[in-house]
Amino acid sequence: MKRSYDALVIGAGAAGMMCAARAAQRGRRVLIVDHATSLAEKIRISGGGRCNFTNRTVNASHFLSQNPHFCRSALARYGAQHFVSLVERHGIRYHEKTLGQLFCDDSSQQIIDMLLSECRDGQVDWAAPVKVEVVSREADGRFIVRTDHGQVDTGALVVATGGLSIPKIGATDLGYRIARQFALPVVTPRPALVPLTLDSETLAALAPLAGAAFDVVAICADGEFRERALVTHRGLSGPAILQISSYWQRACGDGRPEPVRLNLLPDHDAAAWVAQHADSNALLGNLLGEVLPNRFAKAWAELHGWNTPLRQTSAKTRQAIAEALGNWSLAPSGTQGFSKAEVTLGGVDTRALSSKTMAVLKVPGLYFIGEVVDVTGHLGGYNFQWAWSSAVAAGEAL
Repeated sequence: MKRSYDALVIGAGAAGMMCAARAAQRGRRVLIVDHATSLAEKIRISGGGRCNFTNRTVNASHFLSQNPHFCRSALARYGAQHFVSLVERHGIRYHEKTLGQLFCDDSSQQIIDMLLSECRDGQVDWAAPVKVEVVSREADGRFIVRTDHGQVDTGALVVATGGLSIPKIGATDLGYRIARQFALPVVTPRPALVPLTLDSETLAALAPLAGAAFDVVAICADGEFRERALVTHRGLSGPAILQISSYWQRACGDGRPEPVRLNLLPDHDAAAWVAQHADSNALLGNLLGEVLPNRFAKAWAELHGWNTPLRQTSAKTRQAIAEALGNWSLAPSGTQGFSKAEVTLGGVDTRALSSKTMAVLKVPGLYFIGEVVDVTGHLGGYNFQWAWSSAVAAGEAL
């Protein structure tokens, strides 16, 4: 590999390839390095193999960060419509699923091939699999990157190493180590978009509900999502739970985790629904089976000891039933960890970065983009869009 470049990008994932392509197409001499033997595995496995590459509607409200405004600039200058135009230019057919999510019609490999094609157009150089061993900055401002395949000097260094999610496909903490080497603050990384676990006593009580999926509004802290939830043998999963897990993790930050609350009747006022059936001779489980999956409805009523005709219950019990239906509170004991997390919450503190260029404010020539930064999207294509947007911001600045 050559010994001197205008820019070196560490990480050949979504953000890294996008950034390298954009910078190279602007005439920069760019090298991209990656330690993995299989390219862009996170793109490959995403969306069930069809890559949920962005969302029709993307704005700052779809992202979590200690600075919720940080992502605005990059998203405004390179939004979903820009990436969709790129997809269309490459002839990739796609479709829209629920809540504005966009997927490839065929395979996520098409997105990888598109990014590789963009890199070829810019004549990006590649080095993979290559392990980065030492990064240093010289007195003249250039960076020296020593790898197990030799040493490279570069005018700019872009860290696109991702977070800690899904270690089996190559996630490492290299990006955070580089950040700390240059005295940058790092917001504690935590699993995000991840199933939640429950304590053994609660799991034993919920055992009859295992495998049941149902529509809910999931609420925790300032997060609220209406999607499907799933009771598993370890706790809670499904899109609604993955979404709310990020907010639950943030709420745990001060050591006082909040419960996750589930509204089981998102299309009804729970109190009004109970009042409407107050004189019914039908068992509560049978009544709930009209608005919830039948097996879940009966097991839930049994779990609470309420599977009797509502007309045989007291006003106080009916009030309790209504409150539980509209605000079923469960206290997670933890998450299933980075191995099951789709992304990482936290990362390089945005206070150290320029929101326009992703450059480190106090270390000229150093950039952080994508998941390694403390910007975490909701489920639904938002994290890929952050990868594209932050990558272009840096690529245009290099």
